[in-house]
Amino acid sequence: MTTLIQRSLPLAKSSTPALQFLRFRGKINIQRPKAPHYERARVVAVTQPKHPELPKAKSCFKTRAERTQQQQENPYNEIIAREVRNWLDHSRLVAFFHLNSITADDIFRVRVQLHKQNLHLKSYGSKIIEQAVKNTRYEAIVPLFHSNHCIVFSPNPEKTAALLRIVRRVPQMVLLGGIVEETMLSRNELVAYAQMPGLQAAQAQLVQTLSQAPGHLIQQLQAHQNSFVQVLDVHAKNQMNEETPEST
Repeated sequence: MTTLIQRSLPLAKSSTPALQFLRFRGKINIQRPKAPHYERARVVAVTQPKHPELPKAKSCFKTRAERTQQQQENPYNEIIAREVRNWLDHSRLVAFFHLNSITADDIFRVRVQLHKQNLHLKSYGSKIIEQAVKNTRYEAIVPLFHSNHCIVFSPNPEKTAALLRIVRRVPQMVLLGGIVEETMLSRNELVAYAQMPGLQAAQAQLVQTLSQAPGHLIQQLQAHQNSFVQVLDVHAKNQMNEETPEST
């Protein structure tokens, strides 16, 4: 029955449509998409919403000087600045170092070794240092604190050699200069000062030099007399030798 209907009515015959899958060959660039058509771009530009602009803050129109004047100074910074000034006033040896990348364990070991030699390692911010030395005789050290740094204080200037010996094993600490007996020294001058003998040795050398000066002066004054006496002595011996054969 169905075959007769299908033969008489060919359109009533069921058939499966042929499906063909197509794939876009080119790659879509998401970062740089293709520009739309001119008409579409114009419609998009016209239909784009416009939001009201937010009011700008008044602080944006102020200068940096006006904004910094309104900032309140931290009283804790003043306390630390007084501490730095106290260290500078009561330390006869102050050394400044540039601090490269170093671990906390290494800096702790250096701090312990320096503390055994009565050397104190400290580190402060550049603003605190500037506040501590402002309008003082130490104001010349401000340019040394534009980067990461550390300071070593000691009441004994004779510890300079010990300081350089300890720091020599820590390449991360670069010596910039120092203050010894209220005198600003460069790196080379500080190294030369460390190589100088101690106070007692210098005093012994001074006493020896002073004692040699009068002895040398007396020797120079008596040189002609001594030489004249020696010549007379030789002349007298020659005459005695000449008289001895005649008497015999």
